[in-house]
Amino acid sequence: MEVLVFKTNIPDKEKINEVAPYLDSAKGVVRWNFDLEDIDNILRIEAAGISPRVIERTLSDAGYLCEELPD
Repeated sequence: MEVLVFKTNIPDKEKINEVAPYLDSAKGVVRWNFDLEDIDNILRIEAAGISPRVIERTLSDAGYLCEELPD
């Protein structure tokens, strides 16, 4: 299991609810959460066998910016 961390443009809980079905249906995602207190609106994902590019594409498909942050 690995933890992936992304910068997003998800501003509030309403938008989180919009992307939740996308994240819930992504194969390999075990758990996810947003930190909207952080300036980068951080998305943390616990996952197994999933590429960060898949998550970026998933949120892009939902209409949002998502960029993996370096370790």
